[in-house]
Amino acid sequence: MSLLPIIEVPDAILRSQSAPVERIDADLQRLIADMFDTMYEAPGIGLAAVQVAVPRRLVVIDLQDPEPVAEGEEEGPPVKRPHVFINPEIVHRSDARKVYNEGCLSIPEQYAEIERPDVIRLKWLDQHGKSQEGEFDGLMSVCLQHEVDHLNGVLFIDYLSRLKRDMIVRKVVKSRRDREKAAVL
Repeated sequence: MSLLPIIEVPDAILRSQSAPVERIDADLQRLIADMFDTMYEAPGIGLAAVQVAVPRRLVVIDLQDPEPVAEGEEEGPPVKRPHVFINPEIVHRSDARKVYNEGCLSIPEQYAEIERPDVIRLKWLDQHGKSQEGEFDGLMSVCLQHEVDHLNGVLFIDYLSRLKRDMIVRKVVKSRRDREKAAVL
């Protein structure tokens, strides 16, 4: 497995529409594994293929739930619960809405309160090509909506005012320049 570079704003590839995955083969399985490695290393809880410069309709998510522990015991490391969504399609959004503080690996260290439908219904193919459909709420719903937005060229900052969006992009660009300067020294 290998780590893939994560594309950051304002790179134009993040605004592209991702094409459907046509074949589930060894190359796709390798990409899925590399995406999980990249997401865990970042660290993050969701990653769309377009964020690693592969504009295909593929998403990996792992909310990494903590392992339940007995009262008085210390919490152990999070338990990995990886999910793969190939060609995901939101087929229903609830009228009920919820606000979450969102961040993004392509917009590092920037967060904003975003309102989204609380519950969604999704259709997708799993890692083995089997058709799936399910209803999601809470953080999984938010994460899926965020990642499906990526596949459609939409970023969470697009839900903000233009002023806030531009300010966030400038901060990311400045931070990247500062990191690059520091790496040269």
